[in-house]
Amino acid sequence: MATAILDLEISQLPSEITLEERYSKALALIRLHGNPIGQSVFPVSGGRIEGTQLREILMNAAGDNLWKNWLYDTLEWDERGPARAMPTATVAVCTRDRPEDLRRCLDALMLLPDDGQEYLVIDNCPATDATSELVKNYPKVRYVREDVPGSSAARNRALREAKGEFVAFTDDDAAPDRNWLRALLQNFSDPRVMCVTGLIMPLELETEAQEWFERYSPHGRGFARLVFDGDRVNPLIVASVGVSANMAFRKSAIDFIGLFDEVLGAGTPTVGGEDCELFARILRAGYRIVYDPRALSWHRHRRTWEELQKTLREFSVPLLAWGWLRHKQIPELIASWRNQAESVPIDLLLAQLRGCFSGPMAYFASRKQLQKIKGEVS
Repeated sequence: MATAILDLEISQLPSEITLEERYSKALALIRLHGNPIGQSVFPVSGGRIEGTQLREILMNAAGDNLWKNWLYDTLEWDERGPARAMPTATVAVCTRDRPEDLRRCLDALMLLPDDGQEYLVIDNCPATDATSELVKNYPKVRYVREDVPGSSAARNRALREAKGEFVAFTDDDAAPDRNWLRALLQNFSDPRVMCVTGLIMPLELETEAQEWFERYSPHGRGFARLVFDGDRVNPLIVASVGVSANMAFRKSAIDFIGLFDEVLGAGTPTVGGEDCELFARILRAGYRIVYDPRALSWHRHRRTWEELQKTLREFSVPLLAWGWLRHKQIPELIASWRNQAESVPIDLLLAQLRGCFSGPMAYFASRKQLQKIKGEVS
């Protein structure tokens, strides 16, 4: 059974919510005065849930975060510092042959408040002209083609093309919230902050693969603002920082941090890892990264089991592999073999395990491929 996705303002709940009867449960994003403060998964019977019962469920799920945010609002206190005029920004969407996803993403971006930001679509090694034709329907969006394959090459092209002081990245399969860009940029008042990431919620949970992705490897990092200081944290432990589908960079950082490693990322043999590698470099250099749940985006998870397995074959950091195997992968494999309740399907665990071992070899293969491609392009 599928899970309904709800976006609920706790201060203005309806008297009743009606859902399609095919939904046996719901996942609700809980907001207070527009700001995300928690989430709750609860069963739905007969496609209906009464408002009083819903309020109790949501208040219990939000817990202390509800009262903390209520107090902040009452005192008009913002932990990000005083509000300031929005700086110049570029919003970049890197895409490859997914026009339907891109259309939804661009439709969402066109709803953002106009603070003078520019919009870029970086079309990475397209097989057709579908993306370029689609972008013609959006006068505010500038189209750029990048023929070096890989998401890192596409993001680096966006950084070189961007006119803004800050560059915000979203994936083509994401739909940013109306306050997304403003929430990201508000965190750059601290000059040591080089990167800001945000909350990602599932756009839909209609298939078994999407359900398992959200359960086993969700993109969300919670509902508390976090500051990762390179002077205090291990730069190799970056899983809690966020993901590349929702992030912004201070463009000047490339002068002393560098660009994305084009050996890494979707579209290369390594499949991923480019965001974690850059996060590690930022922290290793002594700068800060902020995670802010107010910078919300909705992500369409992969719908098929095969796509999910491919997603889990991520590039892994060899130095952390043993700790990950010992404390997470091996216990989960044992639980799966024993058919314990709610255990992760073994084929998903094996897909991630293969990614762990094949990652280093894929890195060298990707580097060799990139050198060949750049030689041909030049």
